[in-house]
Amino acid sequence: MQGTPLWFDARAKSPVAFVSHAHSDHIARHQRVIATPETLALMTHRLGPLEETSPLRYGEALAHEDLQLECFSAGHVFGSAQIRVTRGDGHRVVYTGDVSLEPALTAEPAPVLACETLVIESTFGHPKYCFPPRASVYDDVAAWSRRQLERGVRPILLAYSLGKSQETVRQLSVRGLKICAHPKIHDVGLVYEQLGMPVGARRFEGTFEDGEVGLFPPFRRGDSLAGVKDKALAALTGWALEPWGARRSGADVAFPVSDHADFPSLVSYAQKSGAREIITVHGFAAELAASLRGLGLFSRAVTEQVQMVLL
Repeated sequence: MQGTPLWFDARAKSPVAFVSHAHSDHIARHQRVIATPETLALMTHRLGPLEETSPLRYGEALAHEDLQLECFSAGHVFGSAQIRVTRGDGHRVVYTGDVSLEPALTAEPAPVLACETLVIESTFGHPKYCFPPRASVYDDVAAWSRRQLERGVRPILLAYSLGKSQETVRQLSVRGLKICAHPKIHDVGLVYEQLGMPVGARRFEGTFEDGEVGLFPPFRRGDSLAGVKDKALAALTGWALEPWGARRSGADVAFPVSDHADFPSLVSYAQKSGAREIITVHGFAAELAASLRGLGLFSRAVTEQVQMVLL
């Protein structure tokens, strides 16, 4: 926020930073962190003790100098949050962080927040990214896993260790599958459970039990699976919509499981927010901004300059 020492998801150490969630590309050892209690716990798990923290729960407000901060679910991962900052003049700025409007079992639903200025993530902000309903994709993942088990092959799912993995455990458990998770995934799940969010996967200690589906981080399986001879790998990623989606993770197949909003959801959020100015960040920021301008909205990517209209 210009004129006020408040950073959003700063990558470098900052005096005061709001952290939307605990993924590694959104956290740093700030002097003071404003975040949900869940994100603070997950940050501590990943970074160690933090200098100063200001827990901010969903629906709560916090005064910061002349600003009023409000926190709401982002629907991305457990504890992820959007923030609405109201200035002294009443102008409201919303920063979504990574956001998802899809129903989830490990994240509260994300509301669309009314504002004058919207700063929205645009990881999948290109019209080519339109995800199937999450439930139907997990149905496909479960069916694929059962087919592998029936033919004597160990199904191994590849998903990020924080967020998508815990969601996958819950989704496949309700579909009757047993999950054995890489220690890194399992340890994050223990933090979830300490915070009241049940997960329930067995920790991988080098071998699988009958009927188990393996769950591993996409780039950390290393020698852990060296002794598993008959296996099939499936990547759970929004990039599955690309022809290189499976190859990117070294997998045999890929399923479009994403905890980010797709293009139609991002457009819907922007329209429903009522924002007079929309700033797109990350990913396909320029493409999303151009699409929103085509719908008559004032929008620019964070890297673009505003061109004033001469009358």
